[in-house]
Amino acid sequence: MSDWLKKRKERKRRISEQVKLDKQKMRARKEEINQLPEAERAKAKASDKADKKAAQAAFKEELKAMDKPGRSAAKKERKMYRKIKNRPARAIGWSVFVLLVAVVVAKVGPTVSDMASTMSGKGIEITPGTKEGKAAREAGERLSEQIAEEGIVLLKNEDQSLPVADKKVNVFGTSSFNFRYGGGGSGGSDTSRAISLYDGLKEAGISYNPKLYEFYQEQPDVKDTTGESDTGLMAIVKMLASGDKDSDEPAVDYLTEDVLKQAQEYSHHALLTIASSGVESSDMTDEQLQLTKNKKDLIKKVAENFDNVTVVINAGNTLELGYLEKFPSIKSIVWVGTPGPYGTRALGNVLAGNVNPSGRLADTYAYEVSSAPATENFGSYAYANHDKHFVNYQEGIYVGYRFYETYYENDEEGYRKAVQFPYGHGLSYTDFDWRIVDEQFDKERITVSVEVTNTGELAGKDVLQLYFSAPYYNGGIEKSAIELAAYAKTKELAPKESQIVELSFATNEMASYDAVKEQAFVLDKGTYGIKLAKNVHQIVHTMTYDNPEKLVIKEDEKTGTEIRNLFDANANDQTYLSRGDWEGTYPSDKQVNDKAPQFVLDEANKEVSKTDSNAPELGQDNGIKLADLKGLPYDDQKWEAFLSQFTMEELMSLYTEGAYKTNAIERLGVPATVLLDGPAGINFFFKPVEAAAYPTEVVIASTWNDDIAYEWGAAVGKEARALGVHGWYAPAMNIHRTAKGGRNFEYFSEDPLLSGKMAAAVTRGSQDQGVIVFMKHFAMNDQETNARSGLYVWANEQSMRELHLKPFEITVKEGGTYGAMSSFSYLNGQWAGANPTLLNDLLREEWGFEGMVSSDAVFGFMHADDAVVSGNDLMLDIMSKSANRKRLEKAYKADPESIGNGLKTSAHNTLYALLQTYLFED
Repeated sequence: MSDWLKKRKERKRRISEQVKLDKQKMRARKEEINQLPEAERAKAKASDKADKKAAQAAFKEELKAMDKPGRSAAKKERKMYRKIKNRPARAIGWSVFVLLVAVVVAKVGPTVSDMASTMSGKGIEITPGTKEGKAAREAGERLSEQIAEEGIVLLKNEDQSLPVADKKVNVFGTSSFNFRYGGGGSGGSDTSRAISLYDGLKEAGISYNPKLYEFYQEQPDVKDTTGESDTGLMAIVKMLASGDKDSDEPAVDYLTEDVLKQAQEYSHHALLTIASSGVESSDMTDEQLQLTKNKKDLIKKVAENFDNVTVVINAGNTLELGYLEKFPSIKSIVWVGTPGPYGTRALGNVLAGNVNPSGRLADTYAYEVSSAPATENFGSYAYANHDKHFVNYQEGIYVGYRFYETYYENDEEGYRKAVQFPYGHGLSYTDFDWRIVDEQFDKERITVSVEVTNTGELAGKDVLQLYFSAPYYNGGIEKSAIELAAYAKTKELAPKESQIVELSFATNEMASYDAVKEQAFVLDKGTYGIKLAKNVHQIVHTMTYDNPEKLVIKEDEKTGTEIRNLFDANANDQTYLSRGDWEGTYPSDKQVNDKAPQFVLDEANKEVSKTDSNAPELGQDNGIKLADLKGLPYDDQKWEAFLSQFTMEELMSLYTEGAYKTNAIERLGVPATVLLDGPAGINFFFKPVEAAAYPTEVVIASTWNDDIAYEWGAAVGKEARALGVHGWYAPAMNIHRTAKGGRNFEYFSEDPLLSGKMAAAVTRGSQDQGVIVFMKHFAMNDQETNARSGLYVWANEQSMRELHLKPFEITVKEGGTYGAMSSFSYLNGQWAGANPTLLNDLLREEWGFEGMVSSDAVFGFMHADDAVVSGNDLMLDIMSKSANRKRLEKAYKADPESIGNGLKTSAHNTLYALLQTYLFED
């Protein structure tokens, strides 16, 4: 590197540090001013403004006293300082421009005023900088690190490679300077206070090679991104601009013999990271999930020069890692996922042995991601006779481990060639002994009690997993060879300490959905294997439960509603994968039918017909305020009297202006509320929000700890209260259908039970603080490609009910959620937000949901007049509020009864949910 470049890089580094320090001082000063009485606050602001002017005047005087070269250098430094300091503001401006262009190109039909009002935060007022907010944020940040500690998974640890014995490591790779703390988009978070990998190691007591560190800092490909934090929109824009989400390692020839020799003298232990991260609006390619040539060359170079190598997997999607097995010197592999801003310190503590890893994988790590049948139908498929795209879920129920464990059920050699790390896998620094102390099996519940004893020398936590294997009859209902039924995590057990852990689930949960004959859940006659396991493939003990006769479950256990097929049309006459004929039914897109069915075309082209119906009576004066309804059941008659007081203008405004907020109607006692993203901590898609940032949901799922998920929800709820936020667009719980989903980091797992239990715990935590959640994206939003233009998702009812809808059902029934967010997807030929079968028949009638449904961010195919009569209660409309308002007004003129009653019902749902927030606490 030339001297000029070195000096410029050093100058930039120094100025960046100064900017960071100045911003910290500014934030501290802002918080200090916010704590002052109002009268003193104005004086303090005026004083600060005068000081700033005086400093600028002093700088100008200093320039005059300098010679020409000095003056030029000072101006350049000043210019660089301003450039670095104003980077976020410039980024937001650029992102707005890009979005405007994209929208115009897409012909979505927005108005500038619609966009500007939302993007500027108009009506979305929060209260940062308060004493309560700071305390909540700091508590959240402590919890964030604890979650990361419990979510880290020790995948491999040969010869006790870890913990690091001499607390000294050589850190290789440019990715070590570009650690991935989270993903991008609405699932992003505030990472401005993130800790670098090097600081994380240092704070945990591990020394890193300072000369190697300095050597890397001099490399032109190294960019230290620690502390950078983008808005959700800006993260997407950067991805679109770069074309590739993940920067590669440089060619490895920069690692000379001299560099390696110095590193060998420092320590025989080498550490390198493999980094990858996803972002909303784009999916992963096979190539992005594979190790590049440069990454392989780096791994090879390091592995051949060190006898103890630790590889850290810093990725939200599962990667192909078979290459690591070529090198015996790679003795340990640690998965950290995308662990939030303090995940590096958590990693350091795990490597140092200060924390014993207790995470377990929430996904299957296959040697080839393309070996999953769902990858055969993943990507972009356009209709020839319709302006939309589609995707076929021909894999049926065989997603993730359900495929690998069933397909290779009697082929252990084949399984070992296909699966590198099974679902639920994870190691510890200590050993645990399990002893079953009780079994209680009957037609109501399956319960197993296990005594867990730490037989090792270090304290640690263990995870117990209970699976079942249902009897399968060829030609009958499709069944996975094994399914997760229950799990539990122990407390931290000291050496020789024991704990009795109970694993329990309802016997009927072993039933499978029969969409062909019974249109019900069926518990077949026969013997069911009950399997206590370390992971899905490592069974410790098998027990049996005999079901004497076939049981048909035709009523929902909670509501008593009759269970019936609701999504027959969604099967779309396709062949679905069957274990009775793997070869004959295996998915393929080679001869895909690109003609949209006639019922889809009919639905797309339907027009609202004018009726002679009457509008509901509105504008009455019944003297009822919203607070008067607190504590009353959803169906109490007083609601009708209250809702009849609204005007049509008020109802339409409440409905169409639901992006990140709901409007106040003061005369009826309806307060304004703020609704914000996202699944990794509170953020606003368009503007920075200083708030606690957490590991992404895949890391939270990897804790296998419902209690810590509850604590996460409670922590976000407490901070939301301090900020003045009332609703949280989270948790996200779509399934990791394949490894390629661009938002897999934002979703929990490939398994619906783990996803649902985690989501239910988070929901309880947040709503116990009076902050409602919006479980999302309901439903089947498992890929980003073409999602925002309207994607028809075709799947059979069994796979929908057992996999894709199951997490939402658990969250409704066990979490008690008051909010949901409909997805972009088309199911049964209808957009999810205008799908009465999904939102009314299933969600409300069958499952018993009481609350509000918001749309996802509105794009051109998402029409308010369709949604309002279908069970969707708010339009998260950023770009086309005016256009959707006009559509609604036109539809109301044509059919005042349907639209009017739809608006009243939506207001009922929305306001019932808002009554559950802290705004109406006694």
